[in-house]
Amino acid sequence: MTAGLKGILSAVGMTPLIELERLVPGFSSRVYAKAERFNPGGSIKDRSALNMLLGRIRAGELVPGKSTVVESSSGNLAIGLAQICRYFGLRFICVVDSRTTQQNIAILRAYGADVRVVTEPDPLTGELLPQRLRLVAELLAEIPGAYCPDQYANPLNPQAHLATMAEIDEALDGRIDYLLLSVGTSGTLGGCAEYIRRKGLPTQVVAVDAVGSALFDSPVSCSRLIPGHGASVRPQVLDREDADRVIHVSDLECVVGCRRLVQREAVLAGGSSGAVVAALERIAPEIPDGSTCVLVLPDGGDRYLDTVYDDSWVRRQFGEVSHLWKGPTEYPEPDEQKERVPC
Repeated sequence: MTAGLKGILSAVGMTPLIELERLVPGFSSRVYAKAERFNPGGSIKDRSALNMLLGRIRAGELVPGKSTVVESSSGNLAIGLAQICRYFGLRFICVVDSRTTQQNIAILRAYGADVRVVTEPDPLTGELLPQRLRLVAELLAEIPGAYCPDQYANPLNPQAHLATMAEIDEALDGRIDYLLLSVGTSGTLGGCAEYIRRKGLPTQVVAVDAVGSALFDSPVSCSRLIPGHGASVRPQVLDREDADRVIHVSDLECVVGCRRLVQREAVLAGGSSGAVVAALERIAPEIPDGSTCVLVLPDGGDRYLDTVYDDSWVRRQFGEVSHLWKGPTEYPEPDEQKERVPC
């Protein structure tokens, strides 16, 4: 994907695969983490962003100083696109919503992005994403020649992750029994699953979805606090058959997973990484001894310091729950959490 690229964009991909030795006490299988925070824009979305823009740039369809890119993103894809657009001199308009952190908005503006924030939810669904997509459509109609990568429908999104899985395969010589990854646009899921099929790997793909998400029929309908995984609209690129198994994880489980990851392994990771950790803990008793498990960690925790890693924020949302990452491994049932955030 980065062949022939120079500068900062040549650093996209080839992220480290780190063995985790202490994450699940007493676990008799090996656990590795694909640490995507080491992409230059800080997340796995750099791969998708580059794959969705580079072909058009090289073909002259996106012209430096003239062309405009418009996209809806909760944060990480936006930052990846902003970096690429800044590098090539393209105008970038990013549509975010009120759940996007101020830190992410500041990063986008530092790259020169024009940030539009949607604050009013869709009156029919109560979700923000439909309103974001509506604004994107309006901007595309207003701006001549504007291009939307459309991560929810663009096949170049999952295609980027053929390389992600190839890197894992090469590092472990094909010995991957379980691959656990979070799903949002489902690009990572689609690309990794396609690679596994092509190579005939004996890998079980575990998709980690959010409680309240529309992707894999969540058993509970509720609002979601932590961005990065789950979605209120089912993406066109999602193929449910790509997942051998689906685990739904709550906001609280994401927080606990993140806190355990940093306490036990000194890995500071984002909210969706915590979801993947929680999923591994849930299925660990079923995994045969001696298996090899790979967790895809989409981003770092530095963009979640005022939420997931802020004790005051956690107490406001869930009550006093610090004992969950300091001692017992059980989570409270949803009705034991604060009423305003049922998941």
